Amino acid sequence: MNEARTNVVVRKEQPFDVGAVRSVNLAAFPGEAEANLVDELRANGKATLSLVAVQDERVIGHILFSAVTLDSHTGQNPVLGLAPMAVLPALHRQGVGSLLVTAGLDHCKRAGVGAVVVLGHADYYPRFGFRSASAFGVSCEYDVPDENFMLVELAEGAASDISGVARYQPEFANA
Repeated sequence: MNEARTNVVVRKEQPFDVGAVRSVNLAAFPGEAEANLVDELRANGKATLSLVAVQDERVIGHILFSAVTLDSHTGQNPVLGLAPMAVLPALHRQGVGSLLVTAGLDHCKRAGVGAVVVLGHADYYPRFGFRSASAFGVSCEYDVPDENFMLVELAEGAASDISGVARYQPEFANA
C-alpha cells in the first residue's frame, strides 16, 4: 500500500463538505457537468449515498450513488447507479478511487442494495466485480459501448430479478 492511501479516511459526506466536494469534481472533470450533477442530485434528495475521501482533514475524493430504475425489477433489493466518482488529479493512481469504490459498495451491500451499475472505464471497474451489464440482460438508456456499462451483484441472485434498460435519475440528462 502506498503512502498516500494509508492516511485516507472514507466517510459519509457531511453538510460542511459540500463546497469541497464541488471543488473535487471541478478539478477531476473537464467543465462543470459532474459538479452540477452532484449538486442537483443532493438538492433534489436523490443522492442515496455520498462518501468522501479525506486526507489530513481535506476532502480529496468523492463518490455518489443514486437510484436507477429498470424495465423489469421484481426483486426486493434496490439497484443503484455509481456516478460520479472523482479524485483530485494530483492524487490519481494512488488508490484513493479504489478506497472510495470499495467503501461505497460495502455501504450499499450493508444497506441491502442488490446491484450497482456504472458507466465507466472497462479496465478499471472489473477489479471490483463489475461485469458487462448486458451479461445480466441490462442495457443503458444512453448510447454507450457495451464494455463501458457494467453491473455488480451485491446480493446473490439479485441480477436474476432485473432486466431491460437502466434509467438514471432525470438530473443525469443535463450532465
